[in-house]
Amino acid sequence: MEDEDYGRAEQWRLYEAYNELHGLAQEFETPFDAPAVLVVGHQTDGKSALVEALMGFQFNHVGGGTKTRRPITLHMKYDPNCELPLCSLLSESDPSSLARLMSLQEIQAYIEAENMRLEREPCQFSAKEIIVKVEYKYCPNLTIIDTPGLIAPAPGRKNRALQSQARAVESLVRAKMQHKEFIILCLEDCSDWSNATTRRVVMQIDPELSRTVVVSTKLDTKIPQFARSSDVEVFLSPPACTLDGFILGDSPFFTSVPSGRVGPGHESVYQSNDEFKKAISLREMEDIASLEEKLGRKLTKQERSRIGVSKLRLFLEELLQKRYMDNVPLIIPLLEKEHRSATRKLNEINQELSTLDEAKLKEKGRTFDDLFLTKLSLLLKGTVVAPPDKFGETLQEERTNGGAFVGIDGLQFPQKLIPNAGMRLYGGAQYHRAMAEFRFVVGGMKCPPISREEIVNACGVEDIHDGTNYSRTACVIAVAKARDTFEPFLHQLGSRLLYILKRLLPISVYLLQKDGEYLSGHEVFLRRVASAYNNFAESTERACREKCMEDLVSTTRYVTWSLHNKNRAGLRQFLDSFGGTEQSPGSGPLESTTVGSVPNEKPEVKPRGDVKLSHLASSNDSNTFIHTTETRLADLLDNTLWNRRLAPSSERIVYALVQQIFHGIREYFLTSAELKFNCFLLMPVIDKLPTLLREDLESAFEDDLDTVFDITNLRHSLGQKKRDTEVELKRIKRLKEKFRQVHNQLCLKPMIPSSA
Repeated sequence: MEDEDYGRAEQWRLYEAYNELHGLAQEFETPFDAPAVLVVGHQTDGKSALVEALMGFQFNHVGGGTKTRRPITLHMKYDPNCELPLCSLLSESDPSSLARLMSLQEIQAYIEAENMRLEREPCQFSAKEIIVKVEYKYCPNLTIIDTPGLIAPAPGRKNRALQSQARAVESLVRAKMQHKEFIILCLEDCSDWSNATTRRVVMQIDPELSRTVVVSTKLDTKIPQFARSSDVEVFLSPPACTLDGFILGDSPFFTSVPSGRVGPGHESVYQSNDEFKKAISLREMEDIASLEEKLGRKLTKQERSRIGVSKLRLFLEELLQKRYMDNVPLIIPLLEKEHRSATRKLNEINQELSTLDEAKLKEKGRTFDDLFLTKLSLLLKGTVVAPPDKFGETLQEERTNGGAFVGIDGLQFPQKLIPNAGMRLYGGAQYHRAMAEFRFVVGGMKCPPISREEIVNACGVEDIHDGTNYSRTACVIAVAKARDTFEPFLHQLGSRLLYILKRLLPISVYLLQKDGEYLSGHEVFLRRVASAYNNFAESTERACREKCMEDLVSTTRYVTWSLHNKNRAGLRQFLDSFGGTEQSPGSGPLESTTVGSVPNEKPEVKPRGDVKLSHLASSNDSNTFIHTTETRLADLLDNTLWNRRLAPSSERIVYALVQQIFHGIREYFLTSAELKFNCFLLMPVIDKLPTLLREDLESAFEDDLDTVFDITNLRHSLGQKKRDTEVELKRIKRLKEKFRQVHNQLCLKPMIPSSA
């Protein structure tokens, strides 16, 4: 008897230690999990009813629909002297405090209020657990986590809301099942094991079912459905291939929970939890009798050990107890590691609190400013410290996030023609690639098509005569086409390069964190530095773009022929190719000195002596030559000045001049834009940003240091972190001692299994 009391006392100490460990893991997100039973099932599988039957009393809503919107963790402890359930709820406002004793009705009201609150919120479910501790004479020594019921919504657009809820619940349950220490209690409400409704979800996390206990619920409703004893045999002992794994316990469990609620009202079936407990036992015996009647034989001992809530509870209790004892030696090193981590964290907080004076804060701010600028410079010059897979971007990603170079035709330049298009770049390398793409795109731009209507409309009338001036016509068309074509590229280049420069900020922060030079906890100061950098980049890009815009306006407002005569030979060849093909009625071919001539071209001059001889020899033909020349000049004036009917020769002359002017503007714009963005956007980051950042910082220090570092809130925040860390440290230390004592006792004398 003394041995039993001793074993039970040690059991209680073990369960208390694990319960506290589970609470610690939930509150402080520590990296260890206490073994527990995770109940997973669909809404109509009888999940909450089975949990209540395992506990020995009713406490939650049971019925159709979603009755559980937050996981409920039940730390149950067997106490033969506790006639009524002794419940306590872990405080969410102050997790470090002891669990608050509450009546069963108060806990029920709290759970109902939480369900109603979440039902009104967009997400409707929460992964944060409601932790309840229970001591009762009918409780097993178990930790059970009751999860929200899985939902199988109908397809169709009208069921979108329910489909969204189903995805949210499944995501929550899957996340809980990821904990390797949890034993999964998989509930199936089916009479055919080939229907794996809940197992389908469970096997995504535990494909071999190696830590899963399968339970068939509502056995009392299934027995009458079997017509032959062979069907019952297959149901009780399904083939191994049907369950697709190696489940805990080797075969499923079968349970029935009697319907009806406990309470004093006339609607209640049971007046007390004792009656409810007796009804569970009676249902178990009736199920065994019904099965034996269907089979026409007595159930074997192995088969009986799988039927009924009491058998499932005993199996889970023994399994969990074994897990507890096996994990004790592993928990102690984890607690020691967490203790060292919490101690180091507390020392860092104390160090941070000791540096909250004005002189030290100013020095920290200046030091951070210098380090930040060093990282920026390093990124522009080139480095491999930041991982490209995390911070680099391919050209396609850069186009998506920073904007693409798109012409007036809406087409993009094929990225495969851009060097390093598939590489993930950042910093100076990404800046250079963007500028190279700009050169490729703009340098390859052709003059947009020119219609005959545009030429005629561009002719207009002069202020002193109504003749046509095709030089002016060509200038009007060329500058309009150039302005419409190149101005969008200027804005796109500024936007792309600004995006690349802004990306340097998070990468610099990563480098500072990597080198341990980041000012963690000083969010207000860091936001100020980030804002100053982004404002500088935006204003510098805007000023640079305005300079480039001035150049574009100047080249598209007034045509300077010296900028566009670099290809005079090509233009002359183009004009000569058709200069002699135009004929006027009653006249011969036009010479190159008429329509096909270039203004600066001089006519061929013969030696003076030859002129005299020629004059003497051809005195009879001179009048004929002069007459022919005058006729051709009249035809030229008729085609180009007096006649508004657009001849092919005039159209081709205008087209050639427009091309010449457009290409001259393109070359000047491309060279000017690249040079100015390098000089007035890139270089200021190197030579002007340090001065401006320091001036901004010193000005802020002089105005109000508290607004820069938010010293008051920072001191309060650090003080709260210190108190939380001290509480965590004390709890870890206490837990470490508890587990060490339990471990020592286990080594001396094994525990005696409980008999709830």
